[in-house]
Amino acid sequence: MKAMILAAGRGERMRPLTDDLPKPLLRVNGQMLIEYHIKALAQAGIKEIVINLAYLGNMIKEALGNGDKYNVRIIYSEEGEALETGGGIFKALPHLGPEPFLVVNGDIWTDYDFESIVNRKIDLAHLVLVKNPQHHSNGDFTLKQNLVLNLKGEESNTFSGMGIYHPDLFAQCKAGKFQLANLLYKAMEQQLCTGEIYKGLWFDIGTPERFTALDQMLGKRVVMPQTVEKLNSEQFI
Repeated sequence: MKAMILAAGRGERMRPLTDDLPKPLLRVNGQMLIEYHIKALAQAGIKEIVINLAYLGNMIKEALGNGDKYNVRIIYSEEGEALETGGGIFKALPHLGPEPFLVVNGDIWTDYDFESIVNRKIDLAHLVLVKNPQHHSNGDFTLKQNLVLNLKGEESNTFSGMGIYHPDLFAQCKAGKFQLANLLYKAMEQQLCTGEIYKGLWFDIGTPERFTALDQMLGKRVVMPQTVEKLNSEQFI
């Protein structure tokens, strides 16, 4: 399986931290955010990784190189102007091949074990969902009998920014800027989108405050469960 890390965004909510540095290169506990993903993917046996670039993309290329130092092969999909999630993935399809591929948002941090998902059989899409954080308390989707439904309510969960997609999901698309969400909604209507709920560590690095809290958490040698729960419920809002 190949993987793609979405790294083209401007990171407006993270300013001023992202004024002169792309968000994926921000360091958490001394390591770039995007490095956590690359190393986790390599650990899972995924050796070919596509990274899309737009805002300050050359800095990402200079920092990561061709992937040799991580024991992977990195291919860059350069967009010029950011094409949003769907458009960015569509542009990178020639690099991703004909089989299902894994996509990870570059602005999250997680200890998710990608090895658990690399051999999963899918229809059009498979999404990893997480418990709703306070800053997104209404969630995104509902999981029923392994199918992801476009429903919100007491049973809803938040999309983690991690998923597996079949190239056929993009069969009717044209080059340009568009969101992935609309394609997922159609797959859900056709009952072709499965999912799972991950109960481990996951954080959306959406604001400088959340970034600082995560950095402090990872800087501790021992992270107690109650500390994680406090970060989820209080600091990451």
